[in-house]
Amino acid sequence: MKKIHVLFLFGFLTQLSFAQKEPVVMTINNKPVTKSEFLQIYTKNNPNPSFDKDSLDRYMELFEVFKLKVAEAEALGYDTLPRLKKELEGYKKQLALPYLIDSVQNLAMVQEAYNRTATEVRCSHILVKLDPNASPKDTLVAYNRLLGLKARIEKGEDFASVAKSKLGSEDPSVVNNGGDLGYFTAFQMVYPFEEKAYTTPVGSISEPFRTRFGYHILKVTDKRAARGTIKVAHLMISTGREAGTETRQNAEKKINEIYDSLAAGASWEKMVSAYSEDANSIKKGGELPAFGSGTSQRMVLEFEDAAFSLKKVGEISKPVKTQYGYHIIRLIEWTPVKSFESMRRELQAKVNKDERSKITQDSFVQKLKTQYQYAYQADKALSMLEQQIDSTYFMGKWKASALKGNKTLFVLGKQKYKQQDFAMYMEKNFRTVRKDAPSVVVKQLYDQWEKNQILAYEEELLPAKYPAYKALLQEYHDGIILYEIMQDQVWNKAVKDTAGLRVFFMDNRAKYSWYERLDATVYECKDEHVAVQVYGMLISSDTINSKDVLEFINKESELNLKVRMNKFEVLQTPYLQNQRFTTGLNPVYSFEGKWYVVSVAALLPPAPKEFNEAKGIATSDYQAFLEKKWLETLRLKHQIVINEDVLYQTGQ
Repeated sequence: MKKIHVLFLFGFLTQLSFAQKEPVVMTINNKPVTKSEFLQIYTKNNPNPSFDKDSLDRYMELFEVFKLKVAEAEALGYDTLPRLKKELEGYKKQLALPYLIDSVQNLAMVQEAYNRTATEVRCSHILVKLDPNASPKDTLVAYNRLLGLKARIEKGEDFASVAKSKLGSEDPSVVNNGGDLGYFTAFQMVYPFEEKAYTTPVGSISEPFRTRFGYHILKVTDKRAARGTIKVAHLMISTGREAGTETRQNAEKKINEIYDSLAAGASWEKMVSAYSEDANSIKKGGELPAFGSGTSQRMVLEFEDAAFSLKKVGEISKPVKTQYGYHIIRLIEWTPVKSFESMRRELQAKVNKDERSKITQDSFVQKLKTQYQYAYQADKALSMLEQQIDSTYFMGKWKASALKGNKTLFVLGKQKYKQQDFAMYMEKNFRTVRKDAPSVVVKQLYDQWEKNQILAYEEELLPAKYPAYKALLQEYHDGIILYEIMQDQVWNKAVKDTAGLRVFFMDNRAKYSWYERLDATVYECKDEHVAVQVYGMLISSDTINSKDVLEFINKESELNLKVRMNKFEVLQTPYLQNQRFTTGLNPVYSFEGKWYVVSVAALLPPAPKEFNEAKGIATSDYQAFLEKKWLETLRLKHQIVINEDVLYQTGQ
């Protein structure tokens, strides 16, 4: 998470200004930092900026610290480390994609995505897995196998039965769903699958088609208007797929009791906090990510149907059973499908990151050829390569160095692309092609290589052509090296320097102390009647334990009693505050609608924490200490000059 934090929260600070003679707000080691660069961070963090002196001073302090760390990382050569250069190159390829597409075709893809967002399709599928580089023989076997399965269905066999049969679908989920994928819209499946689903008529079965997972056939069972985007919260009692009958019955009983309590007016937040077993959502009141049209998020069919059946904000569903357990769903927000114009920017971003963007590259390459006066000269040179391809090539033993001559294959702009360059590509990429005739292999590899080289040519020109792209590259560059130097100088250093951490702990030991604690068993009861029962059981016998009490009290309802055993800090535990406890069993009392019985094994007075007890927070403090000392040395090493006249004119 730290890496993402640095990259996206600190990285944007480094975007550059491309205006000429722009006012300089700061210099670091005589390198200018423009007013617009500082202004960008200030306005991004202040939606309604006031530009007063205090605010500008505070943000300049943050900006200065950031610049110091980046300057030190560059001074130490972090930006030259092969591993980080490779990482940046990967980001560079991703960031360049939106600029390496045919904009006309791209707009058509955006419109298509919107149309599909407004329509949901339901289909079932059968998958035969296939390696992307499978041989023609294996490919044909998979294709024919699917044709055979399709023929069985067309002769009257049930799709789900065929999918689940021996040598049927290899999608692991088929055991539970018979191949039924439910309803989906754009961006919720890989694009080739989405394309086939939306272009196959309802009731029809597609011809076999290929995705990166293998070969599929699908049957479209329904199409309907999209139901929009929905956000809900849920309270879940989990069972798991392997749960036995008793576990499922207890879960169903518990969820029904919870529903009855909610229907009677119990607080949703308190019930979620007390009973939900979804660890990912419990701290957010059960809130889940939005799902439905225009999102990449999907839920199982039973959950989605129950959620979309809710009509009023705050309305809750009756208990819903899914493969994960039992749920009660609460509506937070529902939004119908928006207009194309309001979704256009969002859809454009998704298309640019999706497989769709690659579809437009072929036409874009043709435009680049025209723009940069492409000249093809490869016929004879490729014929020479075809003559040298033999069986050793497919074993990875063929070497480009054996090639004689270095003829030009094509020219783009002023750049000549040579035979030896392509031969090196062939040597490295022998695994990307299936074994075939030399002419077929060379043609396939050449087409790939030529396209890559033309796109790479354009990619090198992007920073000069698109200031926004150049700024984004700088952002990622600075974020990557900043994360790495913080790892070395602060985060990992504090963790690895155990001796230094212990010294720091001892020097600051007064900061790490326990408040008053109880070594206790806490019985949290549904109501006063249950609390009195618990108290009576405990006081009547010295041998009864918490498990016995829990089993007896919860015999009729799983909501009656919850038991906690721990060493509790009184001041940090709300239901223990403002109570007077003694060793042994304490009187029944209530707090915020719940009733408590507390059995105290020991009263633990305030005491210093041992190193192992305070290690987590001490490590965090030690990191802050190391960072502070490190920054002191950076301020001595790197010269920063603030132009206050320009700074205080920011926003004018």
